[in-house]
Amino acid sequence: MHADPSKPTTDLSQRLIEAFETKALKRGSFVLASGKTASFYLDAKQVVLDAAGAMLVGQAVLARLQELGPLPDAVGGMSIGADPITAAVVTMAGAAGLPLKGFMIRKEPKGHGLGRYVEGPVASGNRVVILEDVVTTGGSSLLAIDRAIEFGLQVERVVTLVDRLAGGKEAFAARGIPMDAMLTIRDLGIDPTADA
Repeated sequence: MHADPSKPTTDLSQRLIEAFETKALKRGSFVLASGKTASFYLDAKQVVLDAAGAMLVGQAVLARLQELGPLPDAVGGMSIGADPITAAVVTMAGAAGLPLKGFMIRKEPKGHGLGRYVEGPVASGNRVVILEDVVTTGGSSLLAIDRAIEFGLQVERVVTLVDRLAGGKEAFAARGIPMDAMLTIRDLGIDPTADA
């Protein structure tokens, strides 16, 4: 374990660290969505599309949302990265009897039907949290925030599974939106300056 000593480690966060270290962390040379080159890659789908991993992610994110205050009306984010996280959180909320909805934000509007960017049982005025698997610079979540606001949703915060500590949190703060990370790359024993 390489937990950040500045953060209290709960059983759920310890289990998340172990899941990401064993299933999601790849070392080598990779080009990220942001265009940056990195010496490691976090393939969060290896965790969130695994039965035990999805349950763990759903439990951990739901617990974090409950710690942060009253639950939002809905959670969701940019397809496809946020979709399995959204499904896991909504499923765990349902199992706990909590009325939490999910939504998805398309990269392109649907070419038929309502032609919307935002899909799901949400309505203008709903309080929402944007979910993300891994945040680097925050670009895809910033686009998700814009689309959610255009739809009329009130974006309260971003919750990511992993923060690469590469400027995403600051980009959201510049928009007045806080970000909470379940883990940072430090928790996985990675020096954030290694690829700077």
